[in-house]
Amino acid sequence: MEGRAIVRPVERGGFLLFLALVSAALLAVVLPFARPLLWAMLGAIMFEPLYRWFLARRPEKESQAALASMVVILFAVVLPALWIGSEVVNEAAGVFVAFQQGDIDVAMYFEQVFAALPANIQASLANAGFGDLGAIQQRATAFVQASLGLIATQAIALGGSVFGFVLGFGIALYVGFFLLRDGRTIGAAIIAALPMERQVANRLAERFLTIVRATIKGSVVVGLVQGALGALTFWIVGLPSVLLLGVIMAIASLLPALGPAIVWAPAAIYLLATGALWQGVAVIISGVALIGMADNVLRPILVGRDTGIPDWLILVTTLGGIALMGLSGIVVGPLICGLFLAAWGIFAEQREPAVVPTEPNEAA
Repeated sequence: MEGRAIVRPVERGGFLLFLALVSAALLAVVLPFARPLLWAMLGAIMFEPLYRWFLARRPEKESQAALASMVVILFAVVLPALWIGSEVVNEAAGVFVAFQQGDIDVAMYFEQVFAALPANIQASLANAGFGDLGAIQQRATAFVQASLGLIATQAIALGGSVFGFVLGFGIALYVGFFLLRDGRTIGAAIIAALPMERQVANRLAERFLTIVRATIKGSVVVGLVQGALGALTFWIVGLPSVLLLGVIMAIASLLPALGPAIVWAPAAIYLLATGALWQGVAVIISGVALIGMADNVLRPILVGRDTGIPDWLILVTTLGGIALMGLSGIVVGPLICGLFLAAWGIFAEQREPAVVPTEPNEAA
């Protein structure tokens, strides 16, 4: 047709090949900063309501609203997180050194707990192979040293690459500013450029935002609240390394059913076995009435609606994401799973044959 260029298949294929190559090249260029960019995107998604709040009070001042939002995020979220992280690393390193020097006697703790148990439970544990306190000490010591050593190793690696950390931190803040200010425009452009039907692209984008917000609110925020309640409880009863225990409890909250009880239950048993009765009872009451109920109360309020992902898949994908990407996997794992389920659900809908309603036969 006159006035319209005719694109031959070879030219079309060449352009698609160029598009794939330049996209792969861009991915390779930004890959070293994938984690800062990921957290900048997640922060922009989560704090968009804050940006809208500032924008409503400063209409048509997008840059000022984004800058004010970044200042709040920096002082209310980022800096406290960095301080807590440094304190946790220090506590983990201290406990690790205490294990290496023999200042922490695991066998004595096991003996105290074992001796405080009823005779029938002691006999059952002995028959199950848990009566050999020396073997239990070796296993527990090896496990704790391996876990704490991993934290210490990560701290040393972080300290050895201070410039890289500061650079990534600066990139996350810088990119986060522009994603807050121009996020909707960028998102609309990406959806328009996707090589799929607009309706499908919109559904996947909506699913993406839903899963990100539900995962951060339902897992990260609830876990932080439970960890904070646990750390406060341990501080009240006088246990050491409360920040480290609180962070471990926050991570354990990702596990369904047991969750934070993996941390506070052994602590309560130890306190009761060593004669600290009111401390042990306080930990049990806090674990059941406060820490355990926080999930049931906060998750419906924060999440609002179900992500549509089964609990067992959330557990597997979260742990797999952590193993693959570290802390970023807490969000990336369930996100990939949710998009996978959404994409296959849309594909199944498209394959279903259209149902044509039949008119009932009219009587002659």
